[in-house]
Amino acid sequence: MLVCQESLFTEAPPATGGIIVPSKNSKEPRETLNRERVLRAAVSLADECGIDSVTMRELGRRLEVKAASLYNHIASRDDLLGGMVDLALSEIAVPTEGVFWKETMRRRAISAREVFARHRWAAGLIDSRDRTGPDSLAYVDRVLGVLIQAGFSPAAAANAFLVLDSYLYGFERQRPDVSIEDGFERSEAARKILAAIPHGGYQNAARVAMEYAEHPFDQEAAFEFGLGLILDGLERQLGADSTRR
Repeated sequence: MLVCQESLFTEAPPATGGIIVPSKNSKEPRETLNRERVLRAAVSLADECGIDSVTMRELGRRLEVKAASLYNHIASRDDLLGGMVDLALSEIAVPTEGVFWKETMRRRAISAREVFARHRWAAGLIDSRDRTGPDSLAYVDRVLGVLIQAGFSPAAAANAFLVLDSYLYGFERQRPDVSIEDGFERSEAARKILAAIPHGGYQNAARVAMEYAEHPFDQEAAFEFGLGLILDGLERQLGADSTRR
C-alpha cells in the first residue's frame, strides 16, 4: 500500500564529516547521499503520488535525512524538476545505428509513450520546460542528428522534431487518467456516451460511439495511424527538398 501523505520513513540524525551513519535497526550503513540518489527518489515519489507530492521535506523523509541536507546536491525545486526531466528523457530510446530515419522516429515515439506510461507526470513536465539539462540536450542532439543525417536541413530537422513532438505530447494529453486495459471496459465507456446522446441528435458522434461500443477503441493503433501520416508527410517533404537542391 502506497503512503503519499506521510512517509513511512523517519528522519535520521545527519552525518558528520562525510561519515555514513548506520541505521539503529540495521548493521548496514545507509547508502551515501548524492544527486542521482535524490533524483531517483524524486522520480519514485512522483510515480507513486504525483508530481505535486515531490517536496524537499518528503524527499528527506524518504531518504532518512534532514531536508536541508538535500540542498548540498539540489540547488532548488526547479533544479530538482529539471533533473527529473533529464532522467525521464534518458529512458527514451533513439536508435542511431543501422536504422532508417523513419523507423528511428517511430521507435522513439513508441519508446516515449512507454516512458510516459511508467512516469505519468513526465509528459506534462517535459513539455512545459526548457530542455537545457545534459541528458535533455543529449536527447535533442541525437534526434536532430538522425534527421540531419537523413538529409533534412537543420531548419527542416527542427521543424520535423517540433511536429513529431507536438503530436506525441498532444496525444499523450488525451490518455485517460485511469488506464483501461480491458476491451470490455472500453466498450462500456462508449455505450455510456451513446446513452447520453439524445435520440436522433448528434448523429455523427452517435455513429462513432456505436462503432466503438461494438469494436473497442485501440489507442495504440490510433497513435500509430497518426504517427504514420506525419512520417510519410516528412518523407515526401524530404524528397521534394532533395529534388529542389
